[in-house]
Amino acid sequence: MDFGLKGKTALITGGASGIGRATAAQLIQEGASVILVDIKGDEVAEAARALGAQANGLQADLTKLDQVKGLAETVRERFTMPDIVVCAAGVTGAKGHPLEMSDGDWSEAWETDFMSVIRTLRVFEPEMEKRGWGRVVILTSENAMQPYSDESVYNVAKAGLLNFAKGLSRVAAHRGVLVNTVSPAFIETPMTDGMMDKRAEAQGVDREEAVQGFLEEERPNIELKRRGKPDEVAAAIVFLCSERASFVVGSNYRVDGGSVAGIAI
Repeated sequence: MDFGLKGKTALITGGASGIGRATAAQLIQEGASVILVDIKGDEVAEAARALGAQANGLQADLTKLDQVKGLAETVRERFTMPDIVVCAAGVTGAKGHPLEMSDGDWSEAWETDFMSVIRTLRVFEPEMEKRGWGRVVILTSENAMQPYSDESVYNVAKAGLLNFAKGLSRVAAHRGVLVNTVSPAFIETPMTDGMMDKRAEAQGVDREEAVQGFLEEERPNIELKRRGKPDEVAAAIVFLCSERASFVVGSNYRVDGGSVAGIAI
């Protein structure tokens, strides 16, 4: 199946690892070039090298407005302004009772998970509108629809992204730019590795035992009883980036193994 992505350029935030890197690999397979962006300079450079000639890596802290503006200038000068933007950068943030989260805890999650997307799209999405074609895919989370009480700062930021994406999709579509979201649940990434390592240490077990305990106790609705793979999420993202998704606007695709128990959204 031809996804119509040959010759397109995609910019992927959080591109050094996990879902971002897996998405880059699949886009390259479809004939696109990718620009990986990550706060971890060494890791994003290595990811670009591993992906080959169609990949380039840039370091930027997307919570800093000056660095986002600098990123746009660098992309314009060295590469091609992107036809596709995939926003995959994020953190889980602090955990605990919702009212025990500090102002700093809320700010960290909001700046990293929400405002980084806004800043990135401000500098890249209007260029797509000028050309009359573009795709934006924003990574949200199962938490946007099914919040967990100990992850309130993450819940709120991801729910905000879902709302923002819907609003943006309604105006951008008139200018040829289609905006959608993908909401994963418990994917095998460095983020969940870190979560499981902390759980394993606290319980005196290994990581795999921690994963299985988490599935049983915290995510019983994941019917496949395993963590998802980055490639499984990337497949949905690449579809939404493609010509095959030409009538998909403002949608949220859940890649969650059944974790979200309800049918809404």
